[in-house]
Amino acid sequence: MTFRDLGIDDDVADALAARGINEPFPIQEQTIPLALTSQDIIGQAKTGTGKTFGFGLPLVQKLGLDPAPGVKALIVVPTRELAVQVTEDMELATSNRSTTVAAIYGGKSYEEQVDKIKAGAQIIVGTPGRLLDLAGQKLLSFANVEVMVLDEADRMLDLGFLPDVEKLFAQIPEKRHTMLFSATMPGAIVALARRFMTKPIHIRASEPDEGLTQANIKHVIYRAHNLDKDEVVGRILMAEGRGKTIVFTRTKRSASKVTDELIDRGFNAVAVHGDMSQEARERGMAAFKAGKKDVLIATDVAARGIDVDDVTHVINYTVPEDDKAYLHRVGRTGRAGRTGIAVTFVDWDDLHKWALISRALDLPLEPTETYSSSPHLFSELDIPEGSKGRLKASSGPRVEKPASRPARGAGNSGGNPGGNPSNQSGGSMADKPAGAPRERSRRRTRN
Repeated sequence: MTFRDLGIDDDVADALAARGINEPFPIQEQTIPLALTSQDIIGQAKTGTGKTFGFGLPLVQKLGLDPAPGVKALIVVPTRELAVQVTEDMELATSNRSTTVAAIYGGKSYEEQVDKIKAGAQIIVGTPGRLLDLAGQKLLSFANVEVMVLDEADRMLDLGFLPDVEKLFAQIPEKRHTMLFSATMPGAIVALARRFMTKPIHIRASEPDEGLTQANIKHVIYRAHNLDKDEVVGRILMAEGRGKTIVFTRTKRSASKVTDELIDRGFNAVAVHGDMSQEARERGMAAFKAGKKDVLIATDVAARGIDVDDVTHVINYTVPEDDKAYLHRVGRTGRAGRTGIAVTFVDWDDLHKWALISRALDLPLEPTETYSSSPHLFSELDIPEGSKGRLKASSGPRVEKPASRPARGAGNSGGNPGGNPSNQSGGSMADKPAGAPRERSRRRTRN
């Protein structure tokens, strides 16, 4: 089966083939033929299974080879990182056409984005807040939108964006082609689909009994101790065949701390979290995708925007908030049919939280008490025996050795063998003339 077999035009198929993308994934095989007929679709598939081209290729084809300037298609995503990723995919699909794509999201200057809109971009990929902001300033109009896509709809629900999504729907013509894609399908998303879609067909790209987690991901759960976690992570990074790795932390502060620690240990690490500027986050993501950095430390804000096929390991430095967050995190590995390993550290305080996650995802895994020296750590994760979690000696501060014993007659008689200047004034006692009185004797006062 090829994209041409599904009805995709030659120029679009050629653009994908130039990047080595020749065979469609199951979600694409099921959605593309229906989407080409303008059928409203609810696409449900595990993350990393190719949903973007599932809606993106029919969208590009619907607009034609040389569409007139102006917004004709709107793709709404929950995060800035995902906006960048989807934009890159859409630019690939349109590379042999005159169609242009504009990414509209916060954290970047308005001018560049507005210039692309004024230049006649036909496809807009954006986050709800910035889209409504520009629309409210009359800088962006949805009056001629023919295709509306909600990507990662469940994440938009988690982030509280559904009211904004409803406002966007209110500005788009009722006669439109609507597609909604999501890894999970909570009740609120189903209700949204019923309200704004016309007789949608629900497509699942997996067998009903397959389970929520991908079969090509190995899940390993350890009860690790805080003082030993960094060493365990370091040793996991020494595993045979380890490629790009993502370490997820719960807080921005923890992400910075883990990044500094891994860099100090000699690993090529970079962080992406909410306290960084959008430019810094994009630079970090670009370095990770290009392979200049092979360890990415991220908070959940970046989980849905990381679309890198060759991530071999995901490490949850702390337990995710719930089963949906777990799926989003571990879905960064095992993408595009590859295999992956997901390691989760469970603290004592999070045992109950992990029990809820494992029950919801049908993962009957009990956390194993694990230290950096535990034999099962090496055997389960294919870490060479004797490996340490450090590639180079620490560059951190070292404890100074005591100074050598001062020369005889230097006047330092006891109590300060290291030459601590706190008991001196204006230099060491060796610098004073022989027989000079100690200054501390002159500072004594009577009680």
